[in-house]
Amino acid sequence: MISPELALPLSLAFPLVGFVAIWLLDKRPNWREAATLATAVVLLALAIVVFQAVGAGARPAYVLFEVVSGLPIAFEAEPLGAMFGLVASGLWLVNSLYSIGYMRGHGEKHQTRFYMCFAIAIAAAMGVAYAANLFTLFIFYEVLTLSTYPLVTHKGDAKARHGGRVYLGVLMATSIGLLLPAIAWTYAIAGSTDFAPGGLLSAHAEAARPVLGLLLALYAFGVGKAALMPVHPWLPNAMVAPTPVSAFLHAVAVVKAGVFSILKIVVYVFGVDFLHETGASAPFVWIAGGSILLASAIAMHKDNLKARLAYSTVSQLSYVTLGAMLAVSAGVMGGALQIAAHALGKMTLFMCAGAIMVAAHKEKVSELRGLGRTMPITFVCFFIGAVSIVGVPPLAGSWPKFFLMLGAADAGQIAMIGVLMLSSLLNVVYLLSIPAVAFLKPAKGADAPLEKEWYAGPLYDGRNALPRDPVKEAPPFCLIPIILTATGAIVLFFFSGALYDYLLPLTETGR
Repeated sequence: MISPELALPLSLAFPLVGFVAIWLLDKRPNWREAATLATAVVLLALAIVVFQAVGAGARPAYVLFEVVSGLPIAFEAEPLGAMFGLVASGLWLVNSLYSIGYMRGHGEKHQTRFYMCFAIAIAAAMGVAYAANLFTLFIFYEVLTLSTYPLVTHKGDAKARHGGRVYLGVLMATSIGLLLPAIAWTYAIAGSTDFAPGGLLSAHAEAARPVLGLLLALYAFGVGKAALMPVHPWLPNAMVAPTPVSAFLHAVAVVKAGVFSILKIVVYVFGVDFLHETGASAPFVWIAGGSILLASAIAMHKDNLKARLAYSTVSQLSYVTLGAMLAVSAGVMGGALQIAAHALGKMTLFMCAGAIMVAAHKEKVSELRGLGRTMPITFVCFFIGAVSIVGVPPLAGSWPKFFLMLGAADAGQIAMIGVLMLSSLLNVVYLLSIPAVAFLKPAKGADAPLEKEWYAGPLYDGRNALPRDPVKEAPPFCLIPIILTATGAIVLFFFSGALYDYLLPLTETGR
């Protein structure tokens, strides 16, 4: 049995072994993809080992080496990181399965390069999850950016290159121009970059207090992967990538690494009590609330399905930032639960978008009329994912909104309760309208079915019967992962209590 301490470095090393195997199997696609899946299974097993150990009260740690005195590349698993590692590795397995169906079904080129970059990216995501200090987090944060750039530009056309430039430019500019100075400033104040229960800076309150707001701003906008407005343009521009990449960016690694970093920095660098006492995070509560509503308003006007989902992600990510900046225990718990719930819901939606592209070659919401009757499983799963994002029981997304509202009340930010309620209503409009169009409106024009057989469908009023469409779903390798994540969004609702208890150590020193 592998020890939790050894599982930490192996979680980074094994995807790199998979990288080499994928490269060597370039000319044997079946074996190449088997290597991808085998790597994902082993990585998930390692994440489970770490997750269980942390749940039992352990804090496994591993120091790789010290770059200079006081700046080691080191790993330590705590509840938030262990949860993120489990979510990232589990959904990477699902995404790898989906990628096989999508890449083959869509006839994508350069598939070996695609899987190789995925392997490096998940290794970087695990490095972010288990980072024991800001220095280690920064290194793997940057590796994650660089390894996903070839995925964003995978198609190689002018649109992909432009999207890649925006993606790389925004993320590198924010991390080097804002995040790195924030880390250096933290080191100057505290003499360390280690994550500490109760907050590293709270132990140096006298030196940190005068610059707390500015330092928090550098972190909030320097972690560009959190997509807090106005440093969000990289995210919608990255939608030029193949859909498995979009799912990976939005659910598995990149954006989750961003909001995870924000939450971890608030809890372990600033300290929830310290931020609450000083009120330094109050302006960022309003910035996060504004991002939630503005991104939702933009999403409502997007006809391109992936673009609509991208702006939805900008909005939903800001829930995590809001929870962190409320600087109360309930807000932190709401933000942490949102990481897991949103991952399942949004991955379902993006994989459904890819399945629609593979099976029906449709990219716009306005083109989906009647498609629910030819792709019923896909659109039922889309409905489940959308309802979870909206926050309706019994779907996982309902618990984060409950705790965020509780946190807003506890922090005296009553307006944020209204923001969350209005956001849910906007989610209904721009997300649930998609399966409604697909199921309830008949196809027309060139997309209308040619069958002569008719039946009294759900809109039948004696005058306008609907056609009985032939079922034409995406390939099984696309469909099975969609069913798994949609089911996960339901199951997580009932296990959120156990996850809440698991994450409670985050709030032990909080208000």
